[in-house]
Amino acid sequence: MVMTGGTSGFGAIAAERLTRSGDVRLILGARRTTAVDGRIPAVGERIPLDLADLASVRAFATTVRERLGDTPVDALVLNAGVVLPDVTRRTVDGFETAFAVNHLAHHLLLRLLLPALADTATVVLTTSGTYDPANHAGLTPPRHADAELLAHPDRDPGLDAKPRKAGEHAYTASKLCAVLTARSLSEHPGFRNGRRTVVAYDPGQVFGTGLAKQLSFPLRTAWALLGTPVVGRPLRRFSRDLNSRPDAANTLADLAVGGAPAPPGRVLVALRRARLSWPDPSDLARRDEVAQALWNDSGRLVGLSP
Repeated sequence: MVMTGGTSGFGAIAAERLTRSGDVRLILGARRTTAVDGRIPAVGERIPLDLADLASVRAFATTVRERLGDTPVDALVLNAGVVLPDVTRRTVDGFETAFAVNHLAHHLLLRLLLPALADTATVVLTTSGTYDPANHAGLTPPRHADAELLAHPDRDPGLDAKPRKAGEHAYTASKLCAVLTARSLSEHPGFRNGRRTVVAYDPGQVFGTGLAKQLSFPLRTAWALLGTPVVGRPLRRFSRDLNSRPDAANTLADLAVGGAPAPPGRVLVALRRARLSWPDPSDLARRDEVAQALWNDSGRLVGLSP
């Protein structure tokens, strides 16, 4: 199994669970490959990966395939993500950082490892309920999934003048892209026969993770506080969207190993009150032409053919 976002937050808990039995060989992409202050769990094989650098993504994919040899990848979990306070930051490739990390890097990694997937492989892309305006999640919902404009938001005529709102849009749009990518992949020849599975996983609102580490001090403080049992547990009684880190992690692990099979024709799975549901994607995420354009344009941006 190959995983991003497995060294912090609920992804780290999922990684620990996956390796606990000893039956799963887990390869983790991580910026740090050794434990730092005990925050990175001592599980899995770590290979350097910087999702803000497409050359690093290519090197990671090459190393994975070299280490595995003829052994196929039975699960690919694309869980890493970041939310930023604005859209001013750029990767070494010149793309807006949140979109590049959350979507473009994962698109490239998926495409590079696609030939190495097992005949019964599972692909999980972590999305967020914030991608769908109907969820009223509180963040600026995505206006589009135009890869060119998301990669270069200064070219977007609809860019919000408020930095915080623009940053929220970059995040929610990248999560829309995860759902659209899952839909496109489900139509790939290697997935049409039903033996391979792809899902976009919405874990609900999970406080206390490292997702907010780039935000302002007040927001980081609130995020951490809401993730504590003394505050988070009572809140979860009143909001169906809130989930604990262990619940989000256990569900991610179940999806990765095929323990929560998708109903026919479903690619979006949402965790609500620690229970799975399989909702319809948003109106925009159901548009085939939007999904196809995103797939093609993302491939072009990362140097691949459609």
